Amino acid sequence: MRQFFLKMLVGGILLAIVTGIVVMAQGNPEAAKVKNPVEATAESIAAGKAIYTRYCAVCHGINAKGGSGSDISPPAPDLTDDEWKHGSTDGEIFDVIKNGVKPDLSMEPWGDRIKEPDIWNLVNYIRSLKKK
Repeated sequence: MRQFFLKMLVGGILLAIVTGIVVMAQGNPEAAKVKNPVEATAESIAAGKAIYTRYCAVCHGINAKGGSGSDISPPAPDLTDDEWKHGSTDGEIFDVIKNGVKPDLSMEPWGDRIKEPDIWNLVNYIRSLKKK
């Protein structure tokens, strides 16, 4: 009987881990519904590039191809490819920049340092980097 409960407990833990990974890989459905209110003009993209250079390049690299990481934090992802672990819509990208990635906050929240219109400019800039 005890072995049965132990197997059930281990199975439940594994199921929770797999479910968590799947949910994280799918992004944020609520954030995905948010539409970008800032048009991706040349001015918006230029403003986003300036913000990126100031705040983001130190981790993601000047060309946004990802950082090397350290013994404290994992490598920052490549922002020019098609792999977006936390969602790829404008709203999801905005949410990650503003609120960070929980629970470990390997991507820290920037919403207290970068104003929302500037985060949208940053989203527009990141979108402009996609490999063609």
